[in-house]
Amino acid sequence: MITANLPQRIQINDVAVRDGFQSEPAFVPTEEKIKLIDRLSCTGLAKIEVTSFVSPKAIPNLRDAAEVMQGITRVPGVTYVALVPNERGCERAQAAAVDEINLVMSIGESHNLANMRMTCEQSLEQFRGVMKLVRGSAMRVNGTVATAFGCPFDGEQPLYRVLWAAEQYLGMGMHSITLADTTGMAHPRQVEQVTRAFRNAFPDVPLTLHFHNTRGMGLANALAGAAAGALSFDASLGGIGGCPFAPGATGNICTEDLVHMFDACGIATGVDLDALLTVARDLPAIVGHEVPGQVMRSGKRTELYARPAA
Repeated sequence: MITANLPQRIQINDVAVRDGFQSEPAFVPTEEKIKLIDRLSCTGLAKIEVTSFVSPKAIPNLRDAAEVMQGITRVPGVTYVALVPNERGCERAQAAAVDEINLVMSIGESHNLANMRMTCEQSLEQFRGVMKLVRGSAMRVNGTVATAFGCPFDGEQPLYRVLWAAEQYLGMGMHSITLADTTGMAHPRQVEQVTRAFRNAFPDVPLTLHFHNTRGMGLANALAGAAAGALSFDASLGGIGGCPFAPGATGNICTEDLVHMFDACGIATGVDLDALLTVARDLPAIVGHEVPGQVMRSGKRTELYARPAA
C-alpha cells in the first residue's frame, strides 16, 4: 500500500505570488504582494517563490520584482526564491539579495521553444552563464526540469531524458532539482516510477516535485511522490496559476489542500494550516475572482457541525 512508505515529514513551498500572479488578468498591486508574502512567511512554509526577474514586456504582472523583494520582511528559516531566465535576470536577483534562484528548462523541445523561445541546448548555454555569475556566492541555485512528466506537444518524455536534464544541471553546480508536471499530465504510477528512479540515480540531491491539477490528479501525484521518497513539494495558495503555453492547463495544486492532506495522513509539514487557511480565504479579494481551493470553502475534515434538528 502507498501509505506504508510515507515519510514522517516533508516541506511545503508556495509559488502563488510568482506562478499564480504572473497569469492573472489584472496586475496585483505591489503593496498587496508584499502583504501577502509577509503573511505567508509566518505560516511555516519552507520556501516562497516571490517573483521572476524577467523582462517586464514578457510578464508585465511581475514588473515590480525588485520592489517586492525590497519591501518584504524576511523571516529566519524561510527561503525567498526568484525565477530567472538568463544572466541579466541573475544580476537583478543578486542585487535584490534573493536567497535562491530557479532556472527552468522544458525537456519537451516544442514546449521549451514555445515557453522560452529556445532549444534545450540554448537554455543550457544560458544556464552556464548564470552559474558563472553565482560561483563563490551564497546564492543557491535550483534547476527545474519542466514537462518532466509529459509535454503537451511532444507527449510523454522518456525517463532517460529526465535524468539527462538533471545530470546537466548538477554538472554545472546547481544545488537542487525540481521535477515539474508543467501541464498536468502526470499520473500516480508514473510519478512513483520517476521519483524512485531519480532517488536511485541521485540519492543525495534535494528533490522537489511540482504538480498541476489540470486533470484532477495533483494531490494523488503528491502522495505517490512522497511514498517514493520526495520530501519537498511546490504548491500555490488557492490553487492559482498554471502554464500559459499549455492548451487547457489549469492551476497548480493548492497549498492549503496539500497541507490538509498530508496532515490527515500524519505527515508533518511544519505549516500552521489554520493560519494558512486564513490567508487563503483573503485571496479571492486580492485577485478579484474565486479560486480553486477546496478546504478554504469546505473546512478541515476534523471540523464538525451541529446535528440537524429533528
